Amino acid sequence: MEKREYILISLILLMIIVSIFLYPSMPSQIPTHWGINGEIDDYSSKGFGLFFMPVFLAILYLLFLVIPKISVYKKNVDNFYKKYMFGFKLVFVIFFWAIYLGMILNAKGYIIQIKYFVLPALALMFFYIGYMMKYVKRNYFIGLRTPWTLANEKVWKKTHEMGGKLFYLLGLLTLIVIVLEKGFWIFIAAIIILVLYIFLYSYLEFRKQTFRKSLNKRK
Repeated sequence: MEKREYILISLILLMIIVSIFLYPSMPSQIPTHWGINGEIDDYSSKGFGLFFMPVFLAILYLLFLVIPKISVYKKNVDNFYKKYMFGFKLVFVIFFWAIYLGMILNAKGYIIQIKYFVLPALALMFFYIGYMMKYVKRNYFIGLRTPWTLANEKVWKKTHEMGGKLFYLLGLLTLIVIVLEKGFWIFIAAIIILVLYIFLYSYLEFRKQTFRKSLNKRK
């Protein structure tokens, strides 16, 4: 294991330690869900609320460690993991910490809208995904995995180059919607459009590549 991985392990362990430390002073019910308007609409016991997130994060981290060992395109995944996956795991942990802090502060009586914690961290994640998209090689675990990107290397490459730009835009939009009244619906609409566009783009690119291949055979 690389030394920098201990940074991530320390952040996960710190969340567990903080949960243990805060447990006696927390109310019996703490907020764990927010509605589309940013208002708390569900509570859980303090045991579940404090410990579910660090345990779930630890399980996801372990899953990230296992993926390179079971991947079909092992060489592609190994090369990518060594160069770019640490950054993704770091922003992923930061995202969970943002949700965790928002939950804790609200449970302590500081009424702060959860979007001010979640959306900046989510924007950071989108920006990093946009950065690493063009470096992802074909595999079954990471990237824009449509039937057409998995079937054709060129389609995979072009779709990820385009997808990287879209994720940059999505990260910028995520920061903008923080201050918009109907920001939640704009954000959801952007996600839906992005997913549909990626599927359509990869399909059309596959058709284009297939057509070119057919023409070359005729020649």
